[in-house]
Amino acid sequence: MSDRTLALVLFSLFIAATLGITTWVSRNRHGSAEEFYAGGRLFSPLENGFAIAGDYMSAASFLGISGLIALFGYDGLLYSVGFLVAWLVVLFLIAELVRNCGRFTLADVVAARMSERPVRIAAGTSSVAVSVLYLVAQMVGAGSLVSLLLGSTSGAARAWTVVGVGALMVIYVSLGGMRATTWIQIVKAVLLMGCAIALTLLVLVRFHGNANELLLTAADRSGHGRAFLEPGLKYGVDWTARFDFLSLGLALVLGTAGLPHILSRFYTVPTARAARRSVVWAIGLIGGFYLMTIVLGFGAAALVGTDAVRASSASGNTAIPLLAKLLGGEGMGGTVLFSFVAAVAFATILAVVAGITLASSASVAHDLYASLKRRRAKQRSEVTVARIAAVGIGAAAIGLGLLAQDLNVAFLVGLAFAVAASANLPVLLYSLFWRGFTTRGAVWSVYGGLVPAVLLVVLSPVVSGSPDALFPGVDFQLFPLQNPGIVSIPLGFLAGWLGTVTSPEVPDEARHAETEVRSLTGAGAV
Repeated sequence: MSDRTLALVLFSLFIAATLGITTWVSRNRHGSAEEFYAGGRLFSPLENGFAIAGDYMSAASFLGISGLIALFGYDGLLYSVGFLVAWLVVLFLIAELVRNCGRFTLADVVAARMSERPVRIAAGTSSVAVSVLYLVAQMVGAGSLVSLLLGSTSGAARAWTVVGVGALMVIYVSLGGMRATTWIQIVKAVLLMGCAIALTLLVLVRFHGNANELLLTAADRSGHGRAFLEPGLKYGVDWTARFDFLSLGLALVLGTAGLPHILSRFYTVPTARAARRSVVWAIGLIGGFYLMTIVLGFGAAALVGTDAVRASSASGNTAIPLLAKLLGGEGMGGTVLFSFVAAVAFATILAVVAGITLASSASVAHDLYASLKRRRAKQRSEVTVARIAAVGIGAAAIGLGLLAQDLNVAFLVGLAFAVAASANLPVLLYSLFWRGFTTRGAVWSVYGGLVPAVLLVVLSPVVSGSPDALFPGVDFQLFPLQNPGIVSIPLGFLAGWLGTVTSPEVPDEARHAETEVRSLTGAGAV
């Protein structure tokens, strides 16, 4: 059986299983907002921990990070370290507080002590922007994976893959809501961890458990020698690259706490204590996984070779499937392992896009629609609007995914993290910890981070002015850095402070005290 046939069979089995879960869940729910957005808050910390890990370990983690390590060695480690360290911010600062203060979305936390309507519109807009950027990365990963599988780099194969993934994610969200999405994440997390463990062991066996031999071989085959194992290969060329390094690090460490699809997971457990225990489980799983991506990245450089990885995909997105095929050896072994890894990677993409789409459609329905519906004569239920929104968000992600097919998926996720850290994190922290924070400060904080972040990305080398840009034929680049975090994150905090100190609104001490007690004790939490 060929690679293509076996992988397609495994793809089909996973899709059939997940569609079966979705169909079963859709028959066993009562259609309430709490059921659709939060799965009835019935998941245990262990289940939710696996689901959080499944949500977080995306195509960027599995395909993108290992690919960057295979191409750039030490500098690629920034992604593994940054993605993991970010969870300490989540654990110690926000997990329990967010669970106690909100119901379904980020805006619930912020609006608890503000004028609801402007805050919900701002936070909902920001959540949708972050989610769409994150979805684009998953679409690009799907296109790279299937083009490798089919042995074709044609635009048509990638385009149809992106469209197919978009259609499936809309089905998952529309029919199954949070309950189906959570079980899909759990299944995917188990498969991905099993796959990563198997590949890591095979790489270590090849080098007899000698990590030093693995690193030296990777350096020799990279074409860069010992420089491959030192900082600076990607981010040390000049001062612009060094500032890009700092910008990306800030975005990765601070961005997780502002990701809508991660925040929404805290509402699927019954208590704040369960939310914290979920994060502890997730950190254990995610930490182990990112340690393995380091081994796999250097293993791909050592065994496949940096030049071969770059020849297959200039951005490195196919390093893991190529490594799997080589580790499996000639004949059926290589075919089976390659096909299994490709199927798990595809499952990873499907599961993550379902979670992100659910979070963004919840923001559209629960925040934007709920704030504006007073002006409408005919009002649909929030759940119906969320399902309709899932279709629109899926269409937007498909369109942008087709444009960004040649960019590294981990890099694209870095942009989403920068926007989340700039727009969502400042308003969340101010709302939880600043007694004098006002409605104007909240709105300014969101837009003061969101608009600069998006604008700087548009004016950066990512979009124009470089051979690898989305539009290489034009040049309207004005901002030299590829990641805007180092500028846009401080602007988000500054705008929130400035909006608050210039606001005529008198902070409501009683509502703040109520929110503070609720966030710290859980008294009155939903």
